[in-house]
Amino acid sequence: MTQLLNHPIAQFLRLPTVLCAAALLLAACQPTPVTPTPTMALTAALPTPTDESPAYRNASLPIEQRVEDLLARMTPAEKIGQMTQVEKNSIHPDDITTMSLGSILSGGGGSPATNTAEGWAEMTDGFQQYALKTRLGIPLLYGVDAVHGHGNLYGATLFPHNIGLGATRDPELVERIGRATAEEIAAAGIWWNFAPVVAAPQDIRWGRTYEGYSENTEIVTQLSAAYIRGLQSLDGKTQLGSPLTALATPKHFIGDGGTAWGTSTTNIMNHPYTLDQGDMQADEATVRALFLPPYRAAVGAGAQSIMVSFSSWNGTKMHAHKYWLTDVLKGELGFAGFLVSDWGAIDQIPGDYYSDVVTSINAGLDMIMVPYDYQTFISALTQAVEKGDVPTARVDDAVRRILRAKFALGLFERPYSDPAALALVGSEAHRQLAREAVRESLVLLKNEVQTLPLAKDTPLIFVAGQAADDIGLQSGGWTIDWQGKLGDITPGTTILDGIKGAVSAQTRVEFDRSGNFDSLKDAGGNSLVADVGIAVVGEPPYAEGVGDREDLTLLGSDAALIDRLRAQSKKIVVILISGRPLVVTGPLSTWDAFVAAWLPGTEGAGVADVLFGDDDFTGKLPYTWPRSNDQLPFDFKDLPAEGCDAPLFPFGYGLGVKEPSQVLPDCPMP
Repeated sequence: MTQLLNHPIAQFLRLPTVLCAAALLLAACQPTPVTPTPTMALTAALPTPTDESPAYRNASLPIEQRVEDLLARMTPAEKIGQMTQVEKNSIHPDDITTMSLGSILSGGGGSPATNTAEGWAEMTDGFQQYALKTRLGIPLLYGVDAVHGHGNLYGATLFPHNIGLGATRDPELVERIGRATAEEIAAAGIWWNFAPVVAAPQDIRWGRTYEGYSENTEIVTQLSAAYIRGLQSLDGKTQLGSPLTALATPKHFIGDGGTAWGTSTTNIMNHPYTLDQGDMQADEATVRALFLPPYRAAVGAGAQSIMVSFSSWNGTKMHAHKYWLTDVLKGELGFAGFLVSDWGAIDQIPGDYYSDVVTSINAGLDMIMVPYDYQTFISALTQAVEKGDVPTARVDDAVRRILRAKFALGLFERPYSDPAALALVGSEAHRQLAREAVRESLVLLKNEVQTLPLAKDTPLIFVAGQAADDIGLQSGGWTIDWQGKLGDITPGTTILDGIKGAVSAQTRVEFDRSGNFDSLKDAGGNSLVADVGIAVVGEPPYAEGVGDREDLTLLGSDAALIDRLRAQSKKIVVILISGRPLVVTGPLSTWDAFVAAWLPGTEGAGVADVLFGDDDFTGKLPYTWPRSNDQLPFDFKDLPAEGCDAPLFPFGYGLGVKEPSQVLPDCPMP
């Protein structure tokens, strides 16, 4: 066990629950972080047990024996505490001890006041100290949404979002990314990642499309299992429990990406959701075919935590669905881990709060992400057990599953962060891995007269578009904040940085966000014309239902920018930064080359590696590309392969630089 001496414990102020009550489901509703203050030295010593050598403290014993020994020692209150997960800024630290709380989380943007790896480790270690002061010394399990690297942490390596990894079709690469992510969160004292999303999105208007690897269930199954293996093993050999491994959380069970337009009733940030958290209207055979295989593979890969979906199935909230949660997942699939709710999701179950607690626990939920008013949850569940509305056996089963995961992680032996691991955060090796992933994720969709690759000695290049020089935009949602942010929000390289680094010393690169280069003149006073214009355009950051969008047409301002650049360039290359395919059918005819770059993360220079020929284009479309909004959602069972009713680009399409571009039919625009 790592022993940390003279290490300050974080004290955290609690924002009154009322400030967040109006946005109970808002994962970004984070109070202002507070500065930790020292109180006492950290020590690895656990509270004195009631006997000299309780079995649960003996790491040499089988996990199941340790679990049963500890469970037998626990009071009802201690068991209910383990089933409670609290958002970090809502916690009274002393309550961790007095209520034997089992878990704390950071939502999107839930960083400590000092947003460094050291600041994170100090915060998590401080919380852990309170847990280890309990009668039985059961450590906390801290969770974060590290969906493309530790996105909340300034300076972490951020990988392409899953849509880009789906374009790579490379399980080995995805497994390495899982391993690197585990290392960076473990360095901060975190061993629980709320990832991967294993949805197979069937409607790209969904705001979480980029969190899914593909519309294709087989690809989702293959890549998500690889990512789980990466998080939970070291070098593909040592299993969960090594110092630099983390608990995976395939999510959201079940039917994410399959909900019907207009069925959501959620409204956050004055933004009415339309698909996210909506109703999946499908028969069981469809659900089993499209959405269940990734979970079957996840269980086979060793997943010990699964998060349940906000969505409904034919009108019944998944958090209330005993058939899917208990009969299918825990019974048929043999899932032995624990089910955690999503952010305040049990509140959406019809009825009062007491009935929400009873229904969700009896349906199969083991841990509830409360996330704020944990006293009310504990009181409700305590009352439900005392009245017999929730059987004691159901509570024991839930706690048994939670403890099993904590023992498997080695938390009882290593409850604190390891300072030696801090150097892994944002390391050069991880950034090179992310750059590799960017290269493999790029999909070449058009390349007339072999415009690409570009010559490194091209005399004059114009680069246009905010997305060319904006780390926040190219990283998308779940980056520093829940919804993401524009600007220089974390270290990395932009696409413009990569272009400037790739060209020869003689090449002149000019950048303008609006694509207006009229002020650049030659010796004769004439406007300069670039040999190549590179337009980098796309979607601003968003997350979850805030990104639900009916009209996926390329923004008019981006189309106008491209037109300006077209008039000032001999050839034009368009790079699209987006969390899903966008409708580009009209303007595409004027572009010489078109590249889908998705949301590449912090290592945008990887785009230039391929533009200038250091690496080949190998990516293939993970989603079918629409010709018009009218085609959405696609009817995949009756999708024309050609003609004006066919998609603009089919699933799996992607060119090499020597392949001829697809000849598009001359179709009227709808």
